[in-house]
Amino acid sequence: MKTSLDASLAWLASFKLRVLFRTAFFLLALATLVMAVYVLQEEKQRSYDNYQQSFAKTKEQVVAQLRHPTGQLALLNPSDATAAKTPLHPVLLPFSAIDFDDQTKVRNAVEMTGCLVQYPHHGSLCVAIGSNPWAGGFIYAAGTFASTALVPHAISDKYLDTAHRLRVEVKMRGQTYRWIAPFEPLTGTGNPQREGIRGRFTGYVELAGRDYAYARTVRDFRGWVWQGATCIHRAASSDSAPDEDCEKKSFFSLRLPVEVLRDALFQREKPVWPPTDLRDMQVRVEVLPPGEGAALFDSNAEGAVAPFSLGDLRAHLLPGETLRIRKTDEPNGADLVRLSGSEAAASESSPLLTRLIRRLPVESYDTPIELTQEVATPMGYYTVDLKGDARSVNKSLSAVATRLSWFVTAMLLAIALAWLVIEIGIIRRIARLTQHSIKLSKTVRTTAGLGQFDLADLRGSDELGILANCLNDLLRRVKEDADREQIRAEQEKDMWHAVGHEIMSPLQSLMMLHHTENDPSLRYIHRMQQAVRILYGSASPSEAFQSTTLEVQTVEINGFLCNIAANSASVGLNAVHYAEAPGAIPVRAEEYALEDVVTHVLRNAERYRTPSSAITLSLHTSETDATVTIHNTGPHIAADLIDQVFEYGVSGQSEFAANGSRGQGLFVARTYMAKMGGTISVRNEADGVSVILVLQRVGGKSG
Repeated sequence: MKTSLDASLAWLASFKLRVLFRTAFFLLALATLVMAVYVLQEEKQRSYDNYQQSFAKTKEQVVAQLRHPTGQLALLNPSDATAAKTPLHPVLLPFSAIDFDDQTKVRNAVEMTGCLVQYPHHGSLCVAIGSNPWAGGFIYAAGTFASTALVPHAISDKYLDTAHRLRVEVKMRGQTYRWIAPFEPLTGTGNPQREGIRGRFTGYVELAGRDYAYARTVRDFRGWVWQGATCIHRAASSDSAPDEDCEKKSFFSLRLPVEVLRDALFQREKPVWPPTDLRDMQVRVEVLPPGEGAALFDSNAEGAVAPFSLGDLRAHLLPGETLRIRKTDEPNGADLVRLSGSEAAASESSPLLTRLIRRLPVESYDTPIELTQEVATPMGYYTVDLKGDARSVNKSLSAVATRLSWFVTAMLLAIALAWLVIEIGIIRRIARLTQHSIKLSKTVRTTAGLGQFDLADLRGSDELGILANCLNDLLRRVKEDADREQIRAEQEKDMWHAVGHEIMSPLQSLMMLHHTENDPSLRYIHRMQQAVRILYGSASPSEAFQSTTLEVQTVEINGFLCNIAANSASVGLNAVHYAEAPGAIPVRAEEYALEDVVTHVLRNAERYRTPSSAITLSLHTSETDATVTIHNTGPHIAADLIDQVFEYGVSGQSEFAANGSRGQGLFVARTYMAKMGGTISVRNEADGVSVILVLQRVGGKSG
């Protein structure tokens, strides 16, 4: 486990430089994005705070406008923006009545309330009733028109069409009232050329013919007119033209008596004021010139511009904001008006940025934005509810962020370009050099592999190119040295072949001298021949032993061990004892190879045993296995070597090569045991070391 972890850490360390560069650029790009998101959040908070302040200011502006007489008039007379502007209908004034005899008071009343409907050519008209029903059932009309000097009606003239006159028509509740009112000047009013003309309109009930000789004036009909002395277009009139021929602006005020309204005041039931059918009443006022010419002013003419209404408050509202106005004493009643801010022109915004801005946390963002205020009027209290929509902040900020996102994108592209230059110019070349090095360390086993390791494509004039050039030259020299070493190894191999060939001939001669079966020397001659055949033609001893093929046969292990113990003294191994087991115990093995295994183990025990102590052999069997234990008294095997003693070249002796030990015996023993289907192991005992050989039984029972 530890070795695997160390290998993983070493593998990761090979990428450390590349990871460092890429992490640095990644963090730089991430910091840019985090900075952009942080700025967006700050801007969202600031925009939200500004929106709250603007929202409160909008509420104050709306309430202030509604408290002004103009707003009061709009509250008392809510109108539908889609309704026709003409014919006019009376509006309810926030005043109890109008002093129609006083020009200044009438002007102030109609101009402050803004009830004048504007017409082309300097025309205007306000038709209204007072808020107090006990001031009389009258309809007031006041306005302006443009005409030349007013022509008066002579008292003795029975025809009214020879003078400037008004024609008034009122339709309500199925009845129609018509009056004709000629102009009559006031005497003793000063200089007309300097102060203008003043007079009144005397009202008559309109008749079918022209003759008004016996007509009586309407007592409650009142009308006044004041014509200015200044020409409207003085510059357009010639110097020789008299002032009477130029157009001048006239202001008039009327009080129209309507019997239906007056009769309703004297009924037993409390009168309903303002009348519920106020919007169904129609009033038409015409200013007629002397003769049969077209009307100078007609309230039913096209081009009328309505005065301020509650619908005009929409201009104060931002997209998403809603304004509701209702009577305070009617909390569950219908809204007097409900307005929503007009949607702004759709700005191009990124859906991704919109979702991001929507998710950015802002303090108090989830708190509903709603303000309520009451406005007092002569007819009661009105509640104004203004509800905001913070989503408009997201929309506006998203549009701005979309435009500015190009700068952030440009910064990220610059970072990406810098990373790409370093990646291609440095990191990629380092990665290729690393890959070449790893491939070299894993795949190169001969000098031919060094020839494939070419760094010519990485050479250059910079630091990395110089390093690649030096490495390429170094590998070329290593390849030359390796080629020379290979040639020398081939020569040594040929020499060993020759030596092995020369040894085989004397061994053949020895076999002829010791050819009898009972000659003990013959056994050792056969082992020498087998050893020479195994090593002959191999590049290394370890490869030779591993490539050996053994012919596994049946060996009687009990007699085999007795023979080993009996002949051990002849090969320099003294005090080798074996307690012979009863009966024959056949096992699967190759006799010469098994003898080499036991001999190598005995020589290893001889090397480490306590002087004059014995080496004991013991045999234990089971139904399937035969276990041979070789024990010697002496020092224990070191803990760090106990798992490596069977590796090739491993020895417990210092300078073992100089002492003639190659760390090869136990390696041969393990190799032969594996090829015979057995196992070999070692363990430390209380008084020494035991080597355990396990072989497969051919037949028999445990002993």
